[in-house]
Amino acid sequence: MNTFVADTPGSQWVLTLSCIDGPGIVHAISGAIVAAGGNIAESQQFASADTGRFFMRLQVEAVAQADTFGERFRSSLAPVTERYNMSWRLDQVGRPVRTLLLGSTATHCVNDLLYRKRAGQLPIEVPLVLSNHETMRDIAEFYGVAFEHRPVTDAAEKAAFEARVLEAVEEHDIELVVLARYMQILSPELCEALAGRAINIHHSFLPGFKGANPYKQAHQRGVKLIGATAHFVTTDLDEGPIIEQDTTRVDHSYSPRELVQLGQDIESRVLRHAVGWFAENRVLQDGDRTIIFR
Repeated sequence: MNTFVADTPGSQWVLTLSCIDGPGIVHAISGAIVAAGGNIAESQQFASADTGRFFMRLQVEAVAQADTFGERFRSSLAPVTERYNMSWRLDQVGRPVRTLLLGSTATHCVNDLLYRKRAGQLPIEVPLVLSNHETMRDIAEFYGVAFEHRPVTDAAEKAAFEARVLEAVEEHDIELVVLARYMQILSPELCEALAGRAINIHHSFLPGFKGANPYKQAHQRGVKLIGATAHFVTTDLDEGPIIEQDTTRVDHSYSPRELVQLGQDIESRVLRHAVGWFAENRVLQDGDRTIIFR
């Protein structure tokens, strides 16, 4: 996918790209930057031995004429991206990514994302929180974000909810959909429509506990580690490319309530990292895994 984002003139830009690995790629990209009148402020790259693909993330500053640098940069890149058959994205550093939040009853992830956004710690813009329960309403209203409740109690309501998701994506020019503990399985059709731009947070236990009370099950089985995984949504339930994971050690002294509190902290942190990296163009997909340029 090739994308050029240029809402406003800017002096700082971020370029991400991937292509079949080979000689001369870095030299060609560097030459295009110089030709456009830019300077490389940050550079990260990776060559995958598994897939034979090359991945790169660059932050570039305009040396002069910042108001037209984006267009010059794009024109200078064109022959290079065509020569190497690159998938690329050119964006402005720090531009808020338009994000739709989906929730159910657990509020910790939605609250954390909206707080971080308000505090200027997360480069996202959230025009809407959409939930199948009313629980999120007061949080959304506290942060001044529009809220919609649409129940999902049968197949017809589920289809209507998913239709509203796609409608909201179009209506608000949504770039990222976050399942912030939205406890419904998305249809294969919606997964396909949101491929590469929907992130889910999943409680990861060893072993993996299913159902409504995973922390109670974890307590009963005496787990020693609890954690969480943020991943892209795919048609394979909870098996999409992993963006971020974290764990913490626990022991027999932790009550189910303490496990819930600890687990929610981990979930919020892991999801926040994944959303932030996505918004900063630090996440690139390499087949079934991700390349994260932190």
